[in-house]
Amino acid sequence: MDTPTIIVIDGDVSSEETQAGIAQLQTSLDADPAFAYSNLVPYPEDNLAVIYAQITGDSMSLQSMDSVRTLRAEYIPQALGDSPVRVLVSGETAFMVDFNQTTDTYTPYIFAYVLALSFIILLLAFRSVVISTTAIIMNMLSVGAAYGLIVLVFQKGVGADFFGFIQVEVIETWLPLFLFALLFGLSMDYHVFLLSRVRERFKQTGDNDESVSFGLRSTGRLITGAALIMVAVFGGFALGDLVMMQQMGFGLAVAIFLDATLIRCVLVPATMKLLGHRNWYLPKWLEWVPNISIGELPTNREKGN
Repeated sequence: MDTPTIIVIDGDVSSEETQAGIAQLQTSLDADPAFAYSNLVPYPEDNLAVIYAQITGDSMSLQSMDSVRTLRAEYIPQALGDSPVRVLVSGETAFMVDFNQTTDTYTPYIFAYVLALSFIILLLAFRSVVISTTAIIMNMLSVGAAYGLIVLVFQKGVGADFFGFIQVEVIETWLPLFLFALLFGLSMDYHVFLLSRVRERFKQTGDNDESVSFGLRSTGRLITGAALIMVAVFGGFALGDLVMMQQMGFGLAVAIFLDATLIRCVLVPATMKLLGHRNWYLPKWLEWVPNISIGELPTNREKGN
């Protein structure tokens, strides 16, 4: 059975005003079909009272979370808003509501921080604003594909029976941020590995098309092989019975597969070929950026210097 929602009333619980507020709060809970029952346990010696309110249905459902939001936003202020007490709401459902709110609040900041820092590092490594920008766009494509496929399979149910997955109302709260962090890191690893070979060849020959072809030939097999290993590993998680593991394993497996095949071996080379020498564009006002080596062999001109 799901644990009840715990309402802690801290303060002068013996006063008439507080007692009337507690009674009004319990009346509101008993009248709400979202709550099965409420049980008051007073601790007057500690100036404390605890109400255990059992939520009907699954404590992790959207309806249960809405009931906790209603409790906090309406029932408690109406009953105890003018009382000299502090009211706190805890329990499994309340924890998930707070966790979701915290995640929603800070996720945009984490995205912005990771993308900005990645852009700066790529700019230092390749001395090109075009390379840095396209790299971030390409890496976000694999993350976006993972998000879309997870929603399509697990929420919409498309292919869920075929894969043996469980269709659910919502995606796990922690999953989008987890997938972003892991997939962006793996995608960037592949991307830097490919681009370092392209840049090495371009510095030697000055031929963009041939450099892109050389980079793809040099790294294609290694990138594909490493990706297949990770697809197999993450696919194992998707074979489990836990929905959260199915979502995580499926999202990682399909994203890495798409990243190493369609994105890394098709879209990236095609984009670099179309852009030509514009790939290596660096504005004059950024020429102060230090030239950091990432493992390329020095050209004859650089050796002479």
